[in-house]
Amino acid sequence: MKSKAKLSHIDAANQPRMVDVGAKAYTRREATARSVVVAPPAVMRLLADGELRGPKGPVFQTAIIAGTQAVKRTSDLIPFCHPLPIEHCRITIAVNAEQEIEIECTVGVEHKTGVEMEALVGASVAALTVYDMCKAVSHDIRIRETRLLRKRGGMRDVTAASS
Repeated sequence: MKSKAKLSHIDAANQPRMVDVGAKAYTRREATARSVVVAPPAVMRLLADGELRGPKGPVFQTAIIAGTQAVKRTSDLIPFCHPLPIEHCRITIAVNAEQEIEIECTVGVEHKTGVEMEALVGASVAALTVYDMCKAVSHDIRIRETRLLRKRGGMRDVTAASS
């Protein structure tokens, strides 16, 4: 049995394409993504001591700036993403009860297409920046996951099953 689902970036001739959003209405769009970074105790002690500085400088602050820059450059990185006039970007970083670093990126825009990719790219690049800034202490750092938590606007709203 064949699935009726279609990839939106493949045309009838099975060629890649950018989705045409020309006829869509401008609506408020928002998406939130999360990346989880797992670091060894030596790294977590450095961050938990309130130091929040690694050998390369302030870890979380630098990751927030890098993630924000990445949100604004998503269409340069992902070939079929539309360039969007980002109106809102908020990145938060916190250590959870399991001693993992949780990075959440929320992006908002009033436009014809959503910002899921922007939120995912922002969270991912922030996580990679944490890795980069802490690797002098240990290379045993792992980005456990990056996932979409929720999106609003467009054809349908989506909320992850367990966020």
